[in-house]
Amino acid sequence: MIISIIGSSNPTDPEHLRLAEEVGRELAKRGVMVACGGLSGIMEAACRGAKSAGGTTIGILPGREARDANNYVDIPIVTALGYARNVIVVHTGRAVIAIAGAFGTLSEIGHALGDGIPVVGLSTWPLSNNGEGQSVDGAIIQASDPVDAVEKALAAADARDQANVS
Repeated sequence: MIISIIGSSNPTDPEHLRLAEEVGRELAKRGVMVACGGLSGIMEAACRGAKSAGGTTIGILPGREARDANNYVDIPIVTALGYARNVIVVHTGRAVIAIAGAFGTLSEIGHALGDGIPVVGLSTWPLSNNGEGQSVDGAIIQASDPVDAVEKALAAADARDQANVS
């Protein structure tokens, strides 16, 4: 199984890097591959965590050079698509874990939710429904910590797979 991890390349809170590294490590311990945007920040921390537990990492890169990937990416995929590669990042995983994030992360959340891909949020964007200030029920599955995020992402991915079998 592959789970996508999304988040800022320049997080402002070092705690977010710790969360991403723990999520990557926890996924790898469970034999799950990590897909991400392949660059710095949350993406690098998640890949570093996965590699520390013997996991495999995939970086979906925005540019034209595999060498742009962070040092923990096993499989760099060069797209030359810029932010448009965000669609590929979220569709590569059976579920998405969003950790903090800027506008690129918000676009990935939107693409995932719009296409029925489960999103688990860990200190990430809050959403409202049609600008009315009301939470979108169930749109982002909230997690309390890295282990909870991984467990919820795997459960959501399994449920998605079961729904596709029916």
